[in-house]
Amino acid sequence: MTEKKTKKEVISDYNGYDYKKIFWEDADRAYEDQADRMAIRKLLPVKMENFVDIAGGYGRLADEYIHRAKKSTVFDYSKTELKQAKELYGDKIHTKAGDIYSLPFKDNEFDALMMIRATHHFKDMQKVSDELYRVLKPGGVAVIEVANKKTLPRMVRYWTKKTDINPFDKSVANLTEISKDGFFNYHPKYIEEIFAKSGFKIEKVLSVSNFRSGTLKKLFGTKALVKMENLAQAPLASVRFAPSIYYKLVK
Repeated sequence: MTEKKTKKEVISDYNGYDYKKIFWEDADRAYEDQADRMAIRKLLPVKMENFVDIAGGYGRLADEYIHRAKKSTVFDYSKTELKQAKELYGDKIHTKAGDIYSLPFKDNEFDALMMIRATHHFKDMQKVSDELYRVLKPGGVAVIEVANKKTLPRMVRYWTKKTDINPFDKSVANLTEISKDGFFNYHPKYIEEIFAKSGFKIEKVLSVSNFRSGTLKKLFGTKALVKMENLAQAPLASVRFAPSIYYKLVK
């Protein structure tokens, strides 16, 4: 995705890895893809001048924003993914490689940005949030998806003593069983404090991928789950226990 290797920071280098094929096309993630898309449609501004998709990879979600923005840029650490993005969208997008902790953009450069399915790779979310705030214009909009620690399945596992991870405390959960380099989930209150420290104001919150379950996919099918998801995203936002919490932030 977007992290650069240093002695202190966790690495998630997707260079040489076909994320598009392996993670999305070869796996049953049509429901998750549609859940992301409907949230983005609800939160991104209809018209944008200069937009950047942070940790945008191969541009999976580019068709949700290229028609809304006069200029669209996909930023990622992986040159492999950025090459795929260019192959898919050509001159419709610009690409930029770099380090999430030191974005290669000017202060106040973009009037809107988004960062989807990336926070679980970042050890220092405060630094990431500060960088996103820096490159956004005053009054600009940031749509950020956060990997949630306080999910309903994790609550059940904690209550039944199947995990030591307490979903109710604000400490960051590092799920090393998923990745030895670190796979981070964040408590909503913790992440919201980080956004506030950066200077962001929360304008809207959505609960996303509420029905992410192999069993539910088999029982109901993708089409039915997507309909249920659309109805649930706004009402369930207040409880914040979906796997993904989407924030619309304003600088």
